[in-house]
Amino acid sequence: MDQERRRSERKRVLLEAKWESMSRTHEARIDDVSLGGCFVNTFGRVELRETVNLQIQLPSGEWLPLRGEVASYQPGVGFGLAFTSLSEEEIEVVKELMLTAEERKL
Repeated sequence: MDQERRRSERKRVLLEAKWESMSRTHEARIDDVSLGGCFVNTFGRVELRETVNLQIQLPSGEWLPLRGEVASYQPGVGFGLAFTSLSEEEIEVVKELMLTAEERKL
């Protein structure tokens, strides 16, 4: 991966998620997360720079809705999502998630 493009510290996690394309809702998992974005592990197809509505299931069981733009795409693997215009509340929830979510083992 291109580490130089990343401006935020990432935490390796494994969280259930779902995302919406124009046609349907897709199941997914979040592999890592930062204040700048996350990697969405999914078989669903996306286009670069496509806007995606994502929901991440927090360790508490609640769903965190976020929005972002597809920054990278690996067919059959998933895509990198760059968060766009996070609210102050969403920033705080993502920070808390990074502090409390269990670190995924490599």
